[in-house]
Amino acid sequence: MTAANVAYTPMNRGLRTALLCVFLILTGCAKQGVSSLPYDAWYLGFVAPTHMAVWIEAADVLDIRDRGFWRVMGGGARMDFSHRPEDGWSERTGVGSGKYISGSDLPKMIRVRWQSLAEMKTYDVVVEIPQPARNTMLTAQRAYCRLDGKVVPQYRTYLTIGLAPGGIAQAWLRGVCLDRIQVTRAVGRSVPSEDGYLPLEPESQAYIDAHGIPYGAW
Repeated sequence: MTAANVAYTPMNRGLRTALLCVFLILTGCAKQGVSSLPYDAWYLGFVAPTHMAVWIEAADVLDIRDRGFWRVMGGGARMDFSHRPEDGWSERTGVGSGKYISGSDLPKMIRVRWQSLAEMKTYDVVVEIPQPARNTMLTAQRAYCRLDGKVVPQYRTYLTIGLAPGGIAQAWLRGVCLDRIQVTRAVGRSVPSEDGYLPLEPESQAYIDAHGIPYGAW
């Protein structure tokens, strides 16, 4: 099966601003409820390029019913140390560190505030999930699953967001036995830090000292 991009049309600036205002209001009043999904929950995970460690201060979800789910995730993002950062995002990167979002319907927006430890900068970004991507999350596909050797119907229930220096946020969808599909890409804004920065691992700091940060690779 070949991975493909999901095409979409970006929101205009006025609509984006209005939805962001709604998002900021609703993220403080998350509600649990019955969703219309054909599965119990979808997964939100985060990854970072090799040596470009990330610390997530908060991740919030706004679903298609305009319900906010506040601070569903925090902490470190998974890195794949088998891949050089200058080569871009690794195809081997899994679903990332995260959690299942229970009680939510399909995602409309994901807001993430995170620290780029390689830069010692903090970013805030809103990732809009386009309708074609949500349609994909509702479409079962038959896939050969090497876990049990059977061809089974599956959904792409894993939404992974890659966070990189420069405020880059790249989103993908995948299933347990379904290839990764690129969803969208956003660029966050730099914001003042509310906390101190954790130090990089010595190996990562040594790599950055020797090679720098490959802006543009992501």
